Amino acid sequence: MKVKTISRVEKDYTQEVQSDKLKVFRNYDPALHPFERPREYTRALNAAKLERLFAKPFVGALDGHCDGVTALATNPKSLVAFVSGAADGEVRVWDLPRRKCVWNVYGHRGFVRGLAVTPDGNTFYSCSEDKTVKQWALRVKDEDEDVPTALATFTSKEPFLGIDHHWSQNMFATCGSKVQVWDPSRSTPTHEFAWGADSINSVHFNPAEASLLASTGSDRNITLYDIRVASSMRKIVMEMRSNALAWNPMEPMNFTVANEDHNLYTFDMRKMNRAMMVHKDHVSAVMDVAYSPTGREFVAGSYDRTIRIFNVRSAKSREVYHTQRMQRIFSVKFSADANFVLSGSDDTNIRIWKAEASKKL
Repeated sequence: MKVKTISRVEKDYTQEVQSDKLKVFRNYDPALHPFERPREYTRALNAAKLERLFAKPFVGALDGHCDGVTALATNPKSLVAFVSGAADGEVRVWDLPRRKCVWNVYGHRGFVRGLAVTPDGNTFYSCSEDKTVKQWALRVKDEDEDVPTALATFTSKEPFLGIDHHWSQNMFATCGSKVQVWDPSRSTPTHEFAWGADSINSVHFNPAEASLLASTGSDRNITLYDIRVASSMRKIVMEMRSNALAWNPMEPMNFTVANEDHNLYTFDMRKMNRAMMVHKDHVSAVMDVAYSPTGREFVAGSYDRTIRIFNVRSAKSREVYHTQRMQRIFSVKFSADANFVLSGSDDTNIRIWKAEASKKL
């Protein structure tokens, strides 16, 4: 009679000291593990679910404004300073790491409709419905207790609804009843563009083409302008009005608009007869849109009190952020390192969120 026995060498399984790890012998023959792949898939899926379940994307809230936050601007040269503007005309400069207001001033007598930081990060511009654009020094040291004063003031006959600074040159553009391009050394605009719109609510310079501008108007149009020929280049009309526009910093031929029909549309300026992608998920008008410095994602703020982060190649959002107290979102921005999202809402607060909800700080 044949008897099969299991024979082991005792020293292979004996710990020399108590801290030694036990050796585990495993047979990797796939025939002995028929459910290995489904089991690993289930483990990975559960781990991903738990990451999202325990994610804490909300970092903090900055209070101090007495009215709704209508505009935000980040410093392209620094991760510390950023600027906010409110509906009561107040402008605040913040220290982001310390979550502290460095200085504030009531610089306007109406809504602060737009903010723009210069490429060198030393100054910024604010525009308002009181028909003025003001230039301020962007400093984050709070040793000086003097009330900040504007370095320069530019006036117009119509209210300003938006502003943007050139990516490299010393010029900025404003919009209202028309698009105006300004030289800071002159008190009058160097170029003016108008093409049928009652009012133009946003204007932005192209990151690569130094002379190219894009704007959105109240007559549902999206218009491209060229400063070199001092005229409008191209115009498309949407079904509903677009509230904001943002260029992709890494693919400067593409831009995304935030629309009243709850969607966002990404266009290629070389072929504007149809949208490259329609980004859906919001359930109310989209008020603002801002690209990540990586160019792979953008954030949108909506009237439905939520913030959504989209991949540029995806029609659906990958993240949605909201809180019980947060009201309608008027402005959103990515931080310069693409790790955080800033949002300004109607409840007078500025909120800081993680771009990756489950990422450890």
